[in-house]
Amino acid sequence: MSVSPIKGVVRAADASDVAATKNEAGHGVGADKQAELHDARAEVSVPPKVSGATAGKTAKKRSPVLPVILLAILAGGGYYGYDWWTEGRFMVSTDDAYISGDMATISPKVTGYVKTVLIVDNQHVKAGDVMLTLDDGDYRIALDQAKSQLATQKLTVERIEAQVKGGIASVEQAQAQLLSAQATLHTAELTFNRVTDLRAQSVKSQAELDTATSGLETGKANVAAAVAAVASAQANVLVLKAQKAEAQAGVLTEELAVQQAERNLDFTILRAPYDGVIGNLGVQVGNLVSSTTHLASLVPVEHLYIDANFKETQISKIVPGSKARLHVDAYGKEPIEGTVVSLAAGSGSVFSMLPAENATGNFTKIIQRVPVRISIPADVLEKGHLKAGLSVVVDVDTRTAPKTSDAQ
Repeated sequence: MSVSPIKGVVRAADASDVAATKNEAGHGVGADKQAELHDARAEVSVPPKVSGATAGKTAKKRSPVLPVILLAILAGGGYYGYDWWTEGRFMVSTDDAYISGDMATISPKVTGYVKTVLIVDNQHVKAGDVMLTLDDGDYRIALDQAKSQLATQKLTVERIEAQVKGGIASVEQAQAQLLSAQATLHTAELTFNRVTDLRAQSVKSQAELDTATSGLETGKANVAAAVAAVASAQANVLVLKAQKAEAQAGVLTEELAVQQAERNLDFTILRAPYDGVIGNLGVQVGNLVSSTTHLASLVPVEHLYIDANFKETQISKIVPGSKARLHVDAYGKEPIEGTVVSLAAGSGSVFSMLPAENATGNFTKIIQRVPVRISIPADVLEKGHLKAGLSVVVDVDTRTAPKTSDAQ
């Protein structure tokens, strides 16, 4: 067995001490010196020797670690492999998905100063709730003016109706005068014929014949005048009726003006078009606003949906009606089950303001993404946890595709 360096040092010290003792003894050194040297040797400590059995046990304790690690890796790989084979290979996934909604931009229909603001940011409103009002003084005056003009126009129609009735009476009078003139003419004709016969027999004088002739001509002239009077009266009635129709059209115009004034007055009260939550409120009392002014946004929290942008290499197996697992951070770890509603008619780049033009220059192929609309269950939306704009991880299960659906 080899001697440790420390023990060798001790032995060397012992030899030197013995030699020194002998030397000192030769010179007459006493027993006290030998006692001091013995105490010094006792103070030197020698570490305990590690036995071979203990080292072997330590090596045996460390050796099982590597097999355990390998076993864990194999178990994990087997689990994920089984999961992919039974489910993962049927899933089409993307994290390029967001919650969206058909948000409404609240703007006034008419121009005016804001009178009251009855909403605040993040407030829930119901359809028909008053959100704000504008100063309606000018619009009330406009409504009163429209009503006054309508009343005036109706009076005009009544006046013309009376004139039409008078014109009809004039026609009847002219027709009566025509009948009288025709009767007078008939009498003049009879007189003229009788006098002419008697004059031929020399019974009547030439003067009487001339008088009968003059009466006949006068009768004819009176009939012609009566016919003209009837025609004139009838034409006047036609003119009056045309004026009446024009006045009645004016009444319709004024009625529309009243309706427009009433609508403008109603537009000074802005109401919520549907249930939702107010956001991005940017108006204060006293602001002058118009139809181009953005007052607030209304988010339909109960009618949200998801727009998921899948790669063009993924959409071949996605069809409307397929089920999708939706992972939203705001809703916790439990996934939401949605349904594929539709696929967009083109990729996102097609509908951009500046579509890519690849007909010239160098070309680098970029995988396009196609928006897919996914519905969210109503009971999930009613809880109010989901907000527009939140990101979502979507997994579409291609096994749930309806057999009768056509891929889009």
